[in-house]
Amino acid sequence: MAYSAVVRIYATTQDPDYDSPWQAQVPQSSTGSGVVVGPGRILTGAHVIANATFVQVQKISETEKTVARVVGVCHDCDLALLAVDDRHFMDGIDPAKLGELPDLRDRVAVVGYPIGGEEISITEGVVSRIEVQRYSHSQRYLLAVTVDAAINKGNSGGPVFKSGNVVGIAFQKLENADNVGEMVPAPIIRHFLDSIEKSGGAELRIPALGITTQGLENRALKAQVGVDGGEGGVVVLAIDYGGSAWGVLEQGDALLEISGHAIASNSTVKFRGRYRCRYDVMLGWSRIGDKLDMTILRRGQRKKVQLVLAPPAQLVERSQYDRPPTYFVYGGLVFQVLTRDFLSTWDQWWDKAPKEFLYLYYSGTRTEARQQVVVLTQVLADEINVGYEHLYSESVVAVNGVMPRDMADFVTQVEASRGLIEIRTSSDGYIVLDTEKVREASGRILERYHIARDRSRDLDGLAPAAAAAPAAAAVTSVG
Repeated sequence: MAYSAVVRIYATTQDPDYDSPWQAQVPQSSTGSGVVVGPGRILTGAHVIANATFVQVQKISETEKTVARVVGVCHDCDLALLAVDDRHFMDGIDPAKLGELPDLRDRVAVVGYPIGGEEISITEGVVSRIEVQRYSHSQRYLLAVTVDAAINKGNSGGPVFKSGNVVGIAFQKLENADNVGEMVPAPIIRHFLDSIEKSGGAELRIPALGITTQGLENRALKAQVGVDGGEGGVVVLAIDYGGSAWGVLEQGDALLEISGHAIASNSTVKFRGRYRCRYDVMLGWSRIGDKLDMTILRRGQRKKVQLVLAPPAQLVERSQYDRPPTYFVYGGLVFQVLTRDFLSTWDQWWDKAPKEFLYLYYSGTRTEARQQVVVLTQVLADEINVGYEHLYSESVVAVNGVMPRDMADFVTQVEASRGLIEIRTSSDGYIVLDTEKVREASGRILERYHIARDRSRDLDGLAPAAAAAPAAAAVTSVG
């Protein structure tokens, strides 16, 4: 079989620097794989082109590269669509056709350009598992297909074929396992391509229910919730403010059915009548604004409810791409939003990051009063902040006695302060600054540390920004 539609992708990327959020890291080069799915349209993995500044593609057995551009991306499901404007690019290429979800034990071929060689590589394997898995690029749990075929660095973004049709896009491999890889399955790919066509491009999001639940496997727990012994379900433990379930579900509700699928006590549904998957498996091909029917049990009463699907509304955002960090420098104190990207500044962050941050990441619930966590990440030494240098890597719990709702609210509160401002941190740290002296010191602090702006651009317009010193104007910044 000829694989003329399979291409190699060259990406130059520049990641944000969450240690110094006003600047970017050194540009890096990487390669991946992709497949032509239409005239001048190439399907690949979102992680292949995340934070990309320049993208090129190369056809089989050709030495020349062609410039490409990103026309659509969904980091949630790790898919991206590229466009090539060169009218000769399609010469000798027949676009690949999209197939259906394979069955267990079906033979498939993973095709791409893994590291270690220049020519195309084909590895064959068998579908061994179909279930919801964690996508490492986004930390979302979506349907994935496991194959016992090698998926190595460089293979990512490449197609997986069955009977000549694309049935998946290779996106990750399991650690500590030989020749066990995973692919984004055809239903999610089809949904992504359809959504790109309807939206005209830009970044897409996969909706989330916005709830924390627990399975009803324990009989005593099931009885306490009021679910009959022969019925399954999950109990709602927490609801994220602003998420899909906010204002519809309540803490203590038992979810019995979702989109016509009965939920088992182990938090699964029978997908397509045979595969046991997490009960929210259908979100992978749902859109923001879609309606989702559920059957719940609330205080002994069985009732039908309907959710309008919304994007994830988490207290601590998971990985972000193609956008700079949000930051604010005030009196030499550097404040950022707590995100997984900031946590990753610690080596082995899941073990070494501050326990407070890890708890908020794993168990924090977004509420009306607290929709983001503002963190004091470092102190840029200056006479105005002497004595506060030990208070870095702590969350802000109050400004003049009021907890900030999010970073925008924090900046607004700070900029509105007059006289002395009080900032409290999570370790009972107590910061007092003279706002007039902070305004006088701002220029020299920014100049001393070569910072072009005192805040990221997404915070512009909240309040008048402090003017940077003239010497800082020549500093390159992505903030």
